[in-house]
Amino acid sequence: MRKQGTVVRWDSERAFGFIRSPDTAAEIFFHRRDYSENRAPTEGMAVTFEEIHVGGKGPRALSVAPKINTIEAPKLVVDETAELLPRSEPAPRSTPLHLKKREDRLYWTALGLMGLWLLFWMVGIGLGRFPWVILTGVIMLNLATFYVYWRDKEAAVQGGWRASENQLHGLAVLGGWPGAWFAQQILRHKSSKKSFLVIYWATVAINLLGMLAWLIWPAFQAPVV
Repeated sequence: MRKQGTVVRWDSERAFGFIRSPDTAAEIFFHRRDYSENRAPTEGMAVTFEEIHVGGKGPRALSVAPKINTIEAPKLVVDETAELLPRSEPAPRSTPLHLKKREDRLYWTALGLMGLWLLFWMVGIGLGRFPWVILTGVIMLNLATFYVYWRDKEAAVQGGWRASENQLHGLAVLGGWPGAWFAQQILRHKSSKKSFLVIYWATVAINLLGMLAWLIWPAFQAPVV
């Protein structure tokens, strides 16, 4: 059942905020991705939403939409003994088509780059340019990168130590960019800040170009006479 409330806090830089509703004691967290409108919400805005509880954390709002003031239409009576049929709530607006196409392109581009990244590792190991043992370190680095994103999101919501953007980019350029991408998609953290994403994709390019240069460097070395 959809609830009603008012946006009491909104952080435009971090793209999240909180809703206060008479039906819930605690303030309800929501992210920019949970808001159906193209324009960002504002404090004091009346909204409707679906409330969920995940993993013992505080309440979270999904499908957040501005409250629409409509004139109540007469309820339909089937016959003298039938119950009045309830009116259905308006469906939340879906993501605009051009934005969805853009997200799909980025999604498949990221997966393609990950395939290229894995190919570089396999070729490098086959040619003896990368030792097998380094794969363990790469896996651990990506798991650590995902964890740092998770901790940073928790700190953003609850207050606490925050990882700097330079630290996140440093993990990505060292080879943790796949873990960073999955964290952005799953946790919805750092996934809408354009300035951050521009630098993130630059770290992806630097990492891949560095691996490619390491693989082909022997071809440019002069033979020993």
